[in-house]
Amino acid sequence: MKARTSLAFVTEGWEAFQKLSGLRHIENSADYDELVVLADMLVDAGAMQATHPCHSLFQVIADLIYAYDQRHYLQAEVHGVDLLRFLMEQHDLRQSQLPEIGTQSVVSEILAGKRELTVNHIRALAKRFALSPAAFF
Repeated sequence: MKARTSLAFVTEGWEAFQKLSGLRHIENSADYDELVVLADMLVDAGAMQATHPCHSLFQVIADLIYAYDQRHYLQAEVHGVDLLRFLMEQHDLRQSQLPEIGTQSVVSEILAGKRELTVNHIRALAKRFALSPAAFF
C-alpha cells in the first residue's frame, strides 16, 4: 500500500471513529465533559484492566483528560509523604500495614518528617497503588 493510500485509509477511519466515539483533542469544557463521560463508561466496562480490549483507548482518553487538567486547573504541590498519608486514609491502612516501607516505626518516622522515602520505598508503593513513581516526588 502506498503512503498516500494508507493515510487516506487512516483519515477515513479516524473520521468515522470520531463520529462514533466523540474522541478528539479537548478544546473546551464541553469536550472535556464528553470525554469524562466516555472514560467513566470505559471504567464501568472494565477497561482499566490491561487485558480489556479497550484498555489502550481508556489510556489515551485518560491522557487527554490529564493534559487538559494540567493546562486549566492549578494543582497544589503534593509531596511524597502527603501522598502516602492520602493513600493510607483512602485504603484505611495503619502504619503497620505498609511492608513496602518497613516496620511501623520506620513508617512513623517518615510520616513525622524524620526520615525520607527512599527510591526503593517509592518503587514498591508505586507498584502497590498502581501509580507512577513520579507521583511521590
